[in-house]
Amino acid sequence: MLSRVADSCFWLSRYIERAETNARLLDVNRQLLLDFEQDSDGNRNYWLPILATLQDQETFNSLYDKVDADSVLEYVTFEKKNTNSILSCISAARENARTIREQISSEMWEQLNKLYLYLKSPAARADYQQTPSDFYYRIMEGSHLFAGITDATMTHGEGWMFLQAGKYLERADSTSRVLDIKYHLLLPRGEIVGGTVDITQWIAVLRSCSAREAYLKIYEGQVTVPGVVEFLILHPSFPRSIRFSVDHLDRMLHRISGGSPLSFTNEAERMSGLLRSTIDYAKVETIIENGLHQYLDGIQLGLSDIAGALAKTYCEWLEETPAA
Repeated sequence: MLSRVADSCFWLSRYIERAETNARLLDVNRQLLLDFEQDSDGNRNYWLPILATLQDQETFNSLYDKVDADSVLEYVTFEKKNTNSILSCISAARENARTIREQISSEMWEQLNKLYLYLKSPAARADYQQTPSDFYYRIMEGSHLFAGITDATMTHGEGWMFLQAGKYLERADSTSRVLDIKYHLLLPRGEIVGGTVDITQWIAVLRSCSAREAYLKIYEGQVTVPGVVEFLILHPSFPRSIRFSVDHLDRMLHRISGGSPLSFTNEAERMSGLLRSTIDYAKVETIIENGLHQYLDGIQLGLSDIAGALAKTYCEWLEETPAA
């Protein structure tokens, strides 16, 4: 497979996954605020963590005067100058798909193009203003449809494998950042850890990863900090847990190279195996004791290193690759 095609498949999938995560995160955070009466400072404290996890607060500050629901929602949804906005991600995904039309199915292109045209249409703006939950659901549904259509209509060869590698790498990174939001999130004055507000915020974290129902079935309705952390990081069969995503990323990398899953043939596989081992043998008590934020930082750095090694191994001819 051409390096150009491999790179486009990898980033196409990452951008779709990133757009879906942002849509869910914004909608959950917006609905969370409806459960509490917030003053202006409290409102600000609920939106600052979103900007912190996107790691692009400088650009936001150059465009908006204050941090509130309207400005953050606009910035992460439609702002073209924000390379991680939903519109920017879907636009970038469509551009990558356009360059590899011969590699993807016509159904994949039609679904992605439909989602892109909707986001650019006046109807999207109207839905966003009048029924934001329906708007964000449509983005998430469009992303799910694209993933399903991809699996159902594309040959599961190298191109599909790069799409899967991009999806699972981005998903692991997104889950780590959503979980890390709770580290940045400040409890309102007068509230305590383990109180109603704290538990409600942890439920919101689960919802942001589409994990609430799956978690409650396994943990029988008991929402605890160790339980949520264990489920989103270490659960081996939940599709959005970090462990599940890293395991599948490692599997795709070995399928691409054709190497044994018990060894490595390039730096990307070595790094994925190293990251996989640190997750597979981790204990939730140790993670919390040593610092959840620090552990998640290590996960994010590991994923960034894997992405860089993957680009160097298979796409070294590219002068530069998109920012993670």
